Amino acid sequence: MKTLLRKSIKLQNSILAKYLMRQVLMLLAAVFIVIGLVIFGNQLVLVVKESVEDGIPIADLLPLVGFNMIRDVPLILSLSLFLAIILVVGKSYKDSEAIVMNSLGVGDKHFMVFIQPVVVFIFIFILFLTTVAVPWSKQQHSMIMDRSKNTSEFSFIKEGEFQEFKQGKLVFYAAKVESIKGESTQDMEEIFVYAMAGEEPIITLAAQAQKYTDKNTKSVYLRLKNGSRYHGFPTDANKKILDFDVYDLQIIDGNKQHGSEGTAKIESKPTLDILFSSDTKEIAEWQWRLSQPISVLILSVFGILLGKASPRGGKNLGVIVGIMVFIIYNNALLVAKSSLEHGELLPIIGLWWVHLLVLFIVIVFYAYRHGKFSRLITKPF
Repeated sequence: MKTLLRKSIKLQNSILAKYLMRQVLMLLAAVFIVIGLVIFGNQLVLVVKESVEDGIPIADLLPLVGFNMIRDVPLILSLSLFLAIILVVGKSYKDSEAIVMNSLGVGDKHFMVFIQPVVVFIFIFILFLTTVAVPWSKQQHSMIMDRSKNTSEFSFIKEGEFQEFKQGKLVFYAAKVESIKGESTQDMEEIFVYAMAGEEPIITLAAQAQKYTDKNTKSVYLRLKNGSRYHGFPTDANKKILDFDVYDLQIIDGNKQHGSEGTAKIESKPTLDILFSSDTKEIAEWQWRLSQPISVLILSVFGILLGKASPRGGKNLGVIVGIMVFIIYNNALLVAKSSLEHGELLPIIGLWWVHLLVLFIVIVFYAYRHGKFSRLITKPF
């Protein structure tokens, strides 16, 4: 009799587990598509706008969008799973399905066990993305952007046309332009450059010019030959005139460019290369890569508790609270990552304290939902 009862319970749990997993997967796909369309559509607009402003070739547009999509998938997938769990559990209580399950002895612990195959699969998939696919996509993205920067916006100078660069802060004109095949340099003749130094305009005229990149500093220069520089307009009485044979005009500061790209280079490094690093920025990066899949495990439990709570306060309350929890959780991880990068946190504390804090909140919430506190208060001493 006991054996038959165990088999009956096992069969019942198997049916319930398949039903819950199917519901979670269906809603996960639906939520992912909705959020993905919004975010990926926005990414497409931003990349197209960036390509127009920075002169990125059209052939590189789709790869850039694709690499940005890979970068955003872990976050979208994590949020989608979290909301799907809340919606499935909330719907089961709204339709009284969960009440029937509870009467059969199926509670929150069983829900957690039933959906674990889906959660574990998403955990492994996001772990693969954050540790392998995302760094690779960022590396490929950087390669395309570096290729575009190497050609520089001055590679697109058109002969005999006034062109604005740096959002109108610099106007350039060359009567003749010749690009050297296979190199990033350009030879120009009859040059006019208008730039602003504070409130004072600087006008530079030169007979010849050549664009080149310093191999050591990576700064981009225009080497102007046989010309004059006017500080102030030529008609001003207090204007300054400087005649020169050769003058190097810096267009792009390689040091600043290198500084701004430092973080991007760390983010594109393979996980194994930074796993045992002592550099705080690299430690923060690998902790961040592991934090995203870890949050999936914690949020899956939180989602069941929020789903169970939602019917009493309105069917959308659990979703609203869930979104707020997700935003606060991820922002806390980002703040911790930034603090670790700047040496304000010890690596042993790093991003782990955020996970421990959220896990503690989940445990307290679970105890509250199951009346552990009320039993503790009413228990006689």
